[in-house]
Amino acid sequence: MGFFRNHVGWLLVGLGTLLLLMVRPVSGIGANWGTQCSHPLPPATVVRMLRENGFQKAKLFDADYDILRALGRTGIEVMVGIPNDMLASLASSIKAAEKWVSKNVSTHINTNNVNIRYVAVGNEPFLETYNGSFIRSTFPALQNIQSALIKAGHSNQVKVTVPLNADVYSSSTSLPSGGDFRTDIHDLMLQMAKFLSDNGGPFTVNIYPFISLYSNPNDFPVEYAFFDGKATPLNDGGTYYYNMFDANHDTLVWALQRNGFGNLPIIVGEIGWPTDGDINANLNYAQRFNQGFMSHIANGKGTPMRPGAVDAYLFSLIDEDQKSIDPGYFERHWGIFTFDGLPKYQLNLGVVGATNYSTGSLVPARNVRYLERKWCVLKPSAKLDDSLVGDSVSYACGLADCTSLGHGTSCSNMDARGNASYAFNSYFQTNDQDDVACKFSNLGMITKTDPSVGSCRFQVAIEPPVSASSRHRPISWECSSCLILIILPLLLSMPMV
Repeated sequence: MGFFRNHVGWLLVGLGTLLLLMVRPVSGIGANWGTQCSHPLPPATVVRMLRENGFQKAKLFDADYDILRALGRTGIEVMVGIPNDMLASLASSIKAAEKWVSKNVSTHINTNNVNIRYVAVGNEPFLETYNGSFIRSTFPALQNIQSALIKAGHSNQVKVTVPLNADVYSSSTSLPSGGDFRTDIHDLMLQMAKFLSDNGGPFTVNIYPFISLYSNPNDFPVEYAFFDGKATPLNDGGTYYYNMFDANHDTLVWALQRNGFGNLPIIVGEIGWPTDGDINANLNYAQRFNQGFMSHIANGKGTPMRPGAVDAYLFSLIDEDQKSIDPGYFERHWGIFTFDGLPKYQLNLGVVGATNYSTGSLVPARNVRYLERKWCVLKPSAKLDDSLVGDSVSYACGLADCTSLGHGTSCSNMDARGNASYAFNSYFQTNDQDDVACKFSNLGMITKTDPSVGSCRFQVAIEPPVSASSRHRPISWECSSCLILIILPLLLSMPMV
């Protein structure tokens, strides 16, 4: 309804210098650390990035042992995650919950000195597109994890929460004051809110103005997604909302208040803007949004209905080239850093004591080890009307990442030959530059001349962990029938050279 009913909730680099002057010190900002990457950075490298950039909180989507161990003795507050596919087993067995807490919480607190503060039970389990798959298991899993934390003696330090999508509430009036929980889960939301309140847990919500723009590009007021006051404000009975974040956040506040939980703490579990994969997912908009958000929360004023500091985690730290693209190609491009830890744009987090506080620039990952500087491209002699070219591109894109190709993306300036080369190289790098991964029926060739063009970066993979040396063996052509073909028409419709 209005601004507040959408798929995932309501919600210029040239302005960087001006925005630096507007940012004041922030008490603490968090980052989401996702790991769906073909070539992840070593945990110790990422932890150093977090510390040098002043991130004081990290939100994880699982309980990877090496990552948690790397976070030990850093003081960084950690929200450790339980994936949705584990909810059913944890809901049905208190013993399973106790075992999970022992392995993933107690061990790291007691042995590795990890500052675990929250357990996130599930990730957006009530998302409407899940069609109720996790509705029955989420609350029992939450209860069992809480019981396990109490038994293990951690419940004073570690609180439970459930990161929810903003589609769990909406407004009957298109104004924040009309906020209430979704009808189909209303009673369940009240049960969970009471449980969180009784046990000192926060209500965690993910707010994405970008998704609102992506889902409704023709009608959504673009300026309302940002924080520079250029949008026509929304008047809610004399309270004015100049951006979607405040309006969406306060729709939740009204929903909680309406149902007797007006004092329940709120954490913004995810907020950010992608940089590729869609015409509105670009560096300018991402810098404008994220810097605007940091400036917006830096003054500690909060929102009209919830004054005070905003507890938030940026989404996300690093690009993830193996995330599902079902929501859109942009899903692999939320990072403020590239896959190899390079800052995408200037962003001042305003954190006192951070390495970058005086400069307002993100600090890149250090000592990143790359594979050899070589790329796989389409041979100059290859004919674009050869059917094997199309088959090869489909194969490569189905097993690697071609989400930077398409209308309005960073590689939209290339022709069909360039697109094919990009696809070949993506597959080649994903497979650790194995020579076999550049065959493509004798259509590919290895070059040491960087084929990057303008904003389109042909990547060189970072070295994989030693234990993963056989992880990226090229997959046999026999499985090509299982690959997606969605990118092929676009690639072959580009001008030929």
